[in-house]
Amino acid sequence: MSTLIEKHIVSLLAEKDDKAISLLYDNYGDTLYGVAYKVVKDEELAQDVLQESFIKIWKKADSYDPSKAKLFTWLFRIIRNTAIDKLRSINNKTDKEVQIDVSDVYNLGVDGIRPEHMDIQENLDKLEPKYRIVLEALFFEGMTQQEASEELEMPLGTIKSRLKIGLRELGKIYGTTLVIILLIILLP
Repeated sequence: MSTLIEKHIVSLLAEKDDKAISLLYDNYGDTLYGVAYKVVKDEELAQDVLQESFIKIWKKADSYDPSKAKLFTWLFRIIRNTAIDKLRSINNKTDKEVQIDVSDVYNLGVDGIRPEHMDIQENLDKLEPKYRIVLEALFFEGMTQQEASEELEMPLGTIKSRLKIGLRELGKIYGTTLVIILLIILLP
């Protein structure tokens, strides 16, 4: 890869010019796909990782610092981390599915608790938006904490903190029993 092309791509990324993605794909796509495939060992999954990575690259373009790393090194880290996160997400979902099948925890009557039968949405609306958004993503939309972190573009630690604070606030309304049940459902 010529440093001239690399500099051109970097400047296009900084300007948020769509041509940057095309040039990245043309010049790095096959290699980055290979990195993703080496981690996930599945062609379709590697394609998903590549696509997600290009979205991250586009969104984080302003964070690239040529004095800290070459462009390829920066791209490599993003695709490798995305591939690892994808594998973890799949493994977590698989683990949770297995746990649901064999766990006695769900015999506590959690199945009888339905948000539509309670005034949870009304009380969620009383929470600060930053807590409400996280609880809605996890409770009503069924996202994992990692998925919520990616979807809401918040660090995972922030998701966890806001979940705990939001549940604590709901606990003031509903009591600790409901909060314990929600924790069992929502926390890995």
